[in-house]
Amino acid sequence: MRKHSPDWVFLGLLVVILVFGLAVLSSASTPIAKLKFNDPYFYLKHQIKYGLILGIIGFFFGYSFYYLKLKKFSLILFLLNLILLILIFSPLGVTQKGARRWLNFFGIWFQPAQLLKLTFFLYLSTWLSLREKEKSRSFKKGYLPFLVICGTIGFLLIKEPATSFCALILLSALILYFLAGARFSFIALTFFLILIALGVAIILAPYRMQRVITFLNPDFDPQGASYQINQSLIAIGSGGWFGKGFGNSVLKRKFLPEVISDSIFAIICEEFGFIGAIGFLVLYLLFVFRIFKIAKKAPCNFGKYFCFSVGIVFWLETVIHLSSNLGLLPFCGLGLPLVSYGGTSLAVYLTLFGLVAGISKFTLNS
Repeated sequence: MRKHSPDWVFLGLLVVILVFGLAVLSSASTPIAKLKFNDPYFYLKHQIKYGLILGIIGFFFGYSFYYLKLKKFSLILFLLNLILLILIFSPLGVTQKGARRWLNFFGIWFQPAQLLKLTFFLYLSTWLSLREKEKSRSFKKGYLPFLVICGTIGFLLIKEPATSFCALILLSALILYFLAGARFSFIALTFFLILIALGVAIILAPYRMQRVITFLNPDFDPQGASYQINQSLIAIGSGGWFGKGFGNSVLKRKFLPEVISDSIFAIICEEFGFIGAIGFLVLYLLFVFRIFKIAKKAPCNFGKYFCFSVGIVFWLETVIHLSSNLGLLPFCGLGLPLVSYGGTSLAVYLTLFGLVAGISKFTLNS
């Protein structure tokens, strides 16, 4: 395969989104950072230190490393990730806000679940690219192993609990499996099983049931369970067409919960208005379409599946975040990629995009 220049449009869009995301995080986090740490830029500095810098290192590693060599290590990386997920339930695990999702290594916290965006889809892309028709069409040699892998991941994530992230990973895997040519009956059965598992998880956990109730009836307990969605809708509506201006959000100061993570899109709408929010969404759409274009031109099935998986996870997480802020889905606890606070998420996404940029050097018909 001949090497050529990377996809510069993809890289340009990534830089623009990244700069915009850091600016929005800086604006959204200033009041809470000043209140908690007497440092208005605490969260921004933490995001740069543990997310951006590590992510840039991961990006250049992914860009420079010949991507086909990763096929040899995909299973090992995936198994190591599963071990890290199990270690969450050891003394190394950290519980915060009722969820045990973090590992603490020498004072550095990170979420092993976020690494699944890299390790699981590297492994799944490798697995699907080997004897492709057998994996996508055979019940015994294809569908059952796929179901076992997804079931294992789902069990560990629900146990944390990380229900929304579990849905994100499993739905992304299901879409990729569909793109690989899986039988419609396999897709339908898997989707049905995911719905049953999520339904049981909701019924067994009162806080999940409460989220569903507030989604169906936003007027239920407006000062309690429905407070976040109501404040989010107020922030979005108060932005009008052109917004209040960068840094001028009122709701971020004391009214809107989880302002730097779950609710950050509402701040974008309040400060930049409807026009700004639409422009932001167009930017994301162009970025995802560029990833899919790289995937379609990838010189092998492994590269194609992996690039598609990156675009699917990124876009699906974006849609879920936006939908929950707009009241179209229950609040899910998923951040806005490249914008919401979360060092592990930012570092992993930049590493993924480095690999996509590396694959773009080998795309066909460029």
